[in-house]
Amino acid sequence: MSTAPTTTSDEGFFKQPRAVWAVAFACVIAFMGIGLVDPILKPIASQLGATPSQVSLLFTSYMAIMGVAMLITGVVSSRIGAKRTLLTGLALIIVFSFLAGSSDSIGAIVGFRAGWGLGNALFIATALATIVMSSTSRAIILFEAALGLGIAAGPLVGGELGSITWRAPFFGVSVLMTIALIATAFLLPSTPPAPRKTSLIDPFRALRYPGLLTVALTALFYNMGFFTLLAFTPFAPAMHSMNAHQIGLIFFGWGLLLAITSVWVAPMLQRRIGSIPTVLISLSLFALDLFMMAAFTDSLPVLIVGVIAAGAFLGVNNTVITETVMGAAPVERPVASAAYSFVRFAGGAVAPWAASRLGEQFNAHVPFWAGGACVALGVLVLLGGRRFLPEHPEDTAPGAGSAEEAEAELIGDLA
Repeated sequence: MSTAPTTTSDEGFFKQPRAVWAVAFACVIAFMGIGLVDPILKPIASQLGATPSQVSLLFTSYMAIMGVAMLITGVVSSRIGAKRTLLTGLALIIVFSFLAGSSDSIGAIVGFRAGWGLGNALFIATALATIVMSSTSRAIILFEAALGLGIAAGPLVGGELGSITWRAPFFGVSVLMTIALIATAFLLPSTPPAPRKTSLIDPFRALRYPGLLTVALTALFYNMGFFTLLAFTPFAPAMHSMNAHQIGLIFFGWGLLLAITSVWVAPMLQRRIGSIPTVLISLSLFALDLFMMAAFTDSLPVLIVGVIAAGAFLGVNNTVITETVMGAAPVERPVASAAYSFVRFAGGAVAPWAASRLGEQFNAHVPFWAGGACVALGVLVLLGGRRFLPEHPEDTAPGAGSAEEAEAELIGDLA
């Protein structure tokens, strides 16, 4: 995130209170949950007798509940305080990840992933705000490192543990989050409720602004392509010879490139060519990447290159479009971000199941064609509504206090 403060030495990065390190550790584990299940989709389907579309519901339930929960996280945290909200989220992740690993049916795992999504929403919506309130603004740099490490490590950890049993990644998350909860409970100071209580209606009112609606719809369509890539690629015929460990390595490359480009490449491109052109270029390249995978679905090297390259395009897009959201409407940043997240996570909820059904009903090429078409549609939406968007959103977004601003950027950076 280019708006994050920078430091000229390592002192601001490493000299953080213990509470900050505890929350940062929890952030790594929380963001691992996004790609953790990718390597174990095929083992789950094989051992539980499930179809690809049934297994894809692990993404659908997780993202659907997270999207809806984003609407209430501000309501909850403004009433009970950031620390209690954060600990509640951690506790839910611990319980539901353990239950998912203990389940013997695909329906139960899907249901418990929904509970996991609720916990993740409560946690991530307050994690960075909590870090900022516990330290200086330079702690945001630490959060960015945790974010990137979690996204990159999720598929790798899922592949390593999944090579033992598909249950192991779920139990691993439960154990690690228990450690994070204990550390956070003891090390993080209490945080009082916010002076102004957030209303559940505020995000819906914010969508009346054409700029915010434009960005939200753009994100909805590119998320459909994004989660087509995540949920269906392991089931492509060319990937049938790949085990959980190998698939984890492929998606580790994707996550690593996403992390690198989001932190370093995106700000550079934004400064040189502007926010909207950067998003348009990155999404156009992502659409072409999916079209390439659609045309050469039977080629394993093409699929591997396509998945890893997508990390670069998505990393650039995620960072810049998040900042664009912040200046898209004259509302508080957490409100704008909640509205944006609610709309775009709908794409993440629908796409995994839809892509798998298309693959089952037609052939393995069709999901990638459909995913690329959705991303291309997102480009057209952004082109049509760009006149409503400022070129430098950081100069126009209303201030909401450092903690609230950090919280909003965190929500937007998730996927």
